[in-house]
Amino acid sequence: MENFTPVSALAGGALIGIAVTLLLFNGRMAGVSGIMNGIFNSPSEERNWRLAFLCGLILGAVLFRLLAPEFMSLRQGYPLPLLAAGGFLVGFGTRMGSGCTSGHGICGIANLSLRSVLATLTFMASGIVTVYIIRHVLELSS
Repeated sequence: MENFTPVSALAGGALIGIAVTLLLFNGRMAGVSGIMNGIFNSPSEERNWRLAFLCGLILGAVLFRLLAPEFMSLRQGYPLPLLAAGGFLVGFGTRMGSGCTSGHGICGIANLSLRSVLATLTFMASGIVTVYIIRHVLELSS
């Protein structure tokens, strides 16, 4: 815990709490994969808020990177085929698991959904195994 900073932890928690505003104002949970899927499978009047939500996520990340470039550094040197395979597997798993990590981990657990608790435990275990393989078996990071 040598890199723990209370300010960034508090800010992160507050940003996660913003997901509640979508529920309050729109009656929807902030599961990003469901919002994304709804762009293609919803009536046209539903698309506007979904597009605005997703554009806000992307724009927020871009603005943060521009305003605070020293806050974090991007990892370099990972092979493109490995990144593409990882992206595909994340998308496939999201669809197969009926939601993404934010949907299950934040919103589902908050609703005391057993399915979301089990999904989140599966995400965490998969992440641990993946990091072990990348760092210790494939030796791709220093």
